[in-house]
Amino acid sequence: MAEGDDSDRTESPTQKRLDDARKRGQVPRSRDLSAAAVTLAGGIGLYSIGSLMGGGLANLLRTSLSFRGAEAMADGQMLVALGHAAGQAALATAPILGILLAAAILAPLAIGGWNFSVEAMAPDFSRLDPVAGIARVFSLQGLFELLKSLARFSVVAGVAVIVLRHQFHTYAQLGTEPVRAGILHAISMAGSALIALGGGLAVIAGVDVPLALWQYHRSLRMTREEIRQEARESDGSPEVRQRIRQVQQEMSRKRMMSDVPKADVVITNPTHFAVALRYDEQRMRAPVVVAKGADLVAQRIREIAAGNGVPLVEAPPLARALHRGCDVGDEIPARLYAAVAQVLTYVYQLRVARRVGYGTPTPPDIDSVPPEA
Repeated sequence: MAEGDDSDRTESPTQKRLDDARKRGQVPRSRDLSAAAVTLAGGIGLYSIGSLMGGGLANLLRTSLSFRGAEAMADGQMLVALGHAAGQAALATAPILGILLAAAILAPLAIGGWNFSVEAMAPDFSRLDPVAGIARVFSLQGLFELLKSLARFSVVAGVAVIVLRHQFHTYAQLGTEPVRAGILHAISMAGSALIALGGGLAVIAGVDVPLALWQYHRSLRMTREEIRQEARESDGSPEVRQRIRQVQQEMSRKRMMSDVPKADVVITNPTHFAVALRYDEQRMRAPVVVAKGADLVAQRIREIAAGNGVPLVEAPPLARALHRGCDVGDEIPARLYAAVAQVLTYVYQLRVARRVGYGTPTPPDIDSVPPEA
């Protein structure tokens, strides 16, 4: 299957693919959203704090045009005056420039969040390929971007024409107003025009943002084989996972076998099952299963128990019930208390008999156990 073939890319991107895309600097962005945010922020800023900026600009105009003839002819004096005027202009426009900067930074974060990628900063000389560039221009995506640009131009041009026609006579009368009043009026009109223009751009952004998100996720779609391959890379191949399980089971079996010599008794089937129990009345509420197994594992448990002097008691119904109903480390269920108590009583009697030299006690006859509730 070709890398660029999208016919089989029907699956949504996994979280790992999305994270890898962010590391490469690929995040959803909308230029129309940024343009609308900056334009609206500029318009609202001019409309709300324009009087502050207008007062500074009026003072700048008055002081810049007020100088004596000797100052105009002095070497370097005009350069000093120019620097002073530039400083005043920067101070007067600083609030609106701060608003524009904040809007330009925050708007892209609305849909893609903050992202910094070193990989995205690396030069990509493939973008300089003229053949690939021409192919992009005449591709379906290029046609789509052209239609978006035409729609954007139509909306902006339409709003501009409406604003100009509505305020044309007001613009023409600005020259007849006093300087300070004219500057303030011009800033207010510019703010209104930018708000209207930003509203038109916001309509475009309302269409472009969902479209940008859809295109972003569509570009990261995966095939089923890619998802399976990613799962194998993340979790390991089935062979590796099986080997890990085998190693874990072997380690668990070794730990279990090391606890058999500590058991008080091993209850057998007599050959098919073996369950080792341990009970410490000072620290345990009930006997605990320390080892269990069937067939070869049961045989190994019996061998270890016999080699370490742990009594073996044949009680097939009890052995089956313990093997089926308990895991290693579990306390025995309450329904088996009576049967296990008989076995432990026999074990304690056996220990006493061995210690004092009495005859071997009779093993308990457990022919049945209570069924599970």
